[in-house]
Amino acid sequence: MATYRSFKDIDWAMLVLTLTLCMIGILQIYSATHDSIWKDAWWKQIIYVVTGLMLMWIIMTIDYHTLLGQVPILYIVLIVLLIVTFIMGKKVFGASRWIPMPLGFRLQISEFAKLVIVLMVARCLTELKGDTVELWDLLRLIALVGLPMVLVMKQPDLGTSLTYLPALIVGIFLAGLRWQYVLGFVVLLAISIPIGWPLLLPYQKARLATMVDPYADPHGTGYQVIQSKIAVGQGGMWGRGATHGTQTQLRFLPVPHTDFIFSTFAEEHGFVGVVVTMGLYFLLLMQLVQNAQTAPDRAGMYICMGVASVFLFHILVNVGMVVGQMPVTGIPLPLLSSGGSSMWSMFLMLGLVNNVRLRRFVN
Repeated sequence: MATYRSFKDIDWAMLVLTLTLCMIGILQIYSATHDSIWKDAWWKQIIYVVTGLMLMWIIMTIDYHTLLGQVPILYIVLIVLLIVTFIMGKKVFGASRWIPMPLGFRLQISEFAKLVIVLMVARCLTELKGDTVELWDLLRLIALVGLPMVLVMKQPDLGTSLTYLPALIVGIFLAGLRWQYVLGFVVLLAISIPIGWPLLLPYQKARLATMVDPYADPHGTGYQVIQSKIAVGQGGMWGRGATHGTQTQLRFLPVPHTDFIFSTFAEEHGFVGVVVTMGLYFLLLMQLVQNAQTAPDRAGMYICMGVASVFLFHILVNVGMVVGQMPVTGIPLPLLSSGGSSMWSMFLMLGLVNNVRLRRFVN
């Protein structure tokens, strides 16, 4: 097994940015839930962060080339676990997405699928025989990513399934994609939208309609979005202060520590707090891109850019969702939203990036 030179070779800037965002998340979870039925969520989040660091360390010690070599096995295990989750998973809010664990914790397998898909895309693109992605390569990648997407959609969890696409899209563009395929994809997408609309579940159609006009059903499907936008607007320049947000503390925002944590943060810390947090995310993304630029090979570059694309997608969709510019999809804000599986998958992906970085220094 390849080793790295010393602790100084770890991307400490990325780690500091990650832990800073986690700390902001923990404090905001405490503020949003300190007088509610979720009042223990903040210390659980601390456990998730600590165990996430352990997982990051473990995956950093395994050469990413070894992980790439095990992709077929990892992919098969993922598919089996997704099927098991669909059949035996614990149903919460009408969806079977979680496998019960000891001490009241739950494991969401679909979150860890992002890690496997990043590795799978990197391996497939590295094995290309030509300088561009040919039609057969494209169809094979779409099928490999599409299978777990379909299984997760059946849970049902459309939001998480969509997070599998960024690594694929960014990867094939970096590998080189003919403009004819891009044009064909755009045409296919335009055709599939009217065909796919009847196939959506009623709640999915309602969420799309809510994005267009949340006030059409202000006490039903539009309620969360309306309250979220009010919370963001009430934050003003400096915010109302921790534990003093009216929309948050008076429980107008349902489950304010998960998907809508950005709303509670914006209300309590205002425009200035939002800019600082978005700045931290920007710096984190730049670190991921910088590691891609200095990767020792194309496989490492695909891994780093795949992770960066997943993070960027999460941030854009979650922030867009809470301000009413994206449909409510249940996609968490990375490192801030409460949740063990999401936190662990993010730390594992960041560990992969550090893994690539460390292998630059192997003799």
